[in-house]
Amino acid sequence: MIVHIDCNAFFASCEIATREGVENRPVVVANGNEAGGGVILALNNKAKKIGLHRGHPLFQVKDLLEKYQVAVFPADHVKYRQISAHIMQTVQQQGIVQDFLPYSVDEFFGSLPLDKPEEVRTYVAKVKQAIEENTKIPVSCGCSLTYTLAKVATYYAKHYAGYKGICVLTADKLDKALSMLPVEEVWGIGRTYRKKMQALQIVTAKDLVNKEESLVKKALNTRGWQTWQELKGISCVKISTHEQQQSIMQSRTFAYMIENKEELQKHISDYASACCVRLRRQHSVCKTVTVFIATNRHRTDLPQYGNSASVKLPVATSDTPTIVKAALQVFEQLYRPFYQYKRAGVILNDINDDSSIQLDLFANQDIVKQRKLMKIADTINEKFGAETLHWAIQDSPKEPSKGDDSAKG
Repeated sequence: MIVHIDCNAFFASCEIATREGVENRPVVVANGNEAGGGVILALNNKAKKIGLHRGHPLFQVKDLLEKYQVAVFPADHVKYRQISAHIMQTVQQQGIVQDFLPYSVDEFFGSLPLDKPEEVRTYVAKVKQAIEENTKIPVSCGCSLTYTLAKVATYYAKHYAGYKGICVLTADKLDKALSMLPVEEVWGIGRTYRKKMQALQIVTAKDLVNKEESLVKKALNTRGWQTWQELKGISCVKISTHEQQQSIMQSRTFAYMIENKEELQKHISDYASACCVRLRRQHSVCKTVTVFIATNRHRTDLPQYGNSASVKLPVATSDTPTIVKAALQVFEQLYRPFYQYKRAGVILNDINDDSSIQLDLFANQDIVKQRKLMKIADTINEKFGAETLHWAIQDSPKEPSKGDDSAKG
């Protein structure tokens, strides 16, 4: 059976898991801006119950936020990726779920060589318990014959309390399950095809399954036809690890403008370090490091400046101290005093597989040591949290920031 694991309100759950005193409060995660605005990106059930929704501009719900003492946190994508990696590690260490792969930062797929629903539920319950005990992140689990049907099962695990977070959808239950599922909730269909579904008088997933194959092929693209097949229990979607990224970026639009050089240096070093972690996860090395900084182009009342520059490394590497040092050297060339900066970032380019570096007996022993050290550091940080270990080169003097160090990749 295919197993789908979906983290519940992932961004909000990450903040609750890593902060004290908010577990019983409404919690929202939002992007931010200098005016105190922004949009809600994620929220827990307590926040939903008081009338908040994803996409709500913060200024429109200010009264609700104050009335119910809602905890509002800026999105911290570095933290979320670290916790996602911790979930991966937890499941892999159990050795229960086979072919376990991330589909996104908060979704995972795997398989179990079992057919009996009671056995599947028992083993998945062990996986769910381990994730929630080790990471404090609540998850919902769906199990069925195909990837798409496993996602359908997860929908019911999330929306029906009686399943207690685990739904095993077997062939004899498909007809009823699909007849109750709105077609826009089907993976691969979504709200994009809402008008087309309405034109074809398709309201539920069962309505879609009942359509002729020739009509489905004509009306939908290949992905839609694959979804139709999967809903019928015919496996045709393949899930694999993501292809190697050819460019890795870590950047941030600050909540408040920053003028202090040391504070900007700290951001640049943090971003370069985060890029290195992602580089190593895909077993890659890079040869070029680019840094960019920019002021707020919307503040026409202020002086404007923006620039970027790159440096070629002597040897392709994924070593954090080497790349952070290079990024800071580039930043030193770019920085101009008396400007108020709104955005900064680091980009790694010229990326290749780390096996492309020849490790000979004499000249490259430092590379071997670096890789061993990076592996130890990554393992510790994945187990105990981001920045449990960080590099001395990242420790720049820093004034208190009104923003946060989260980043978008």
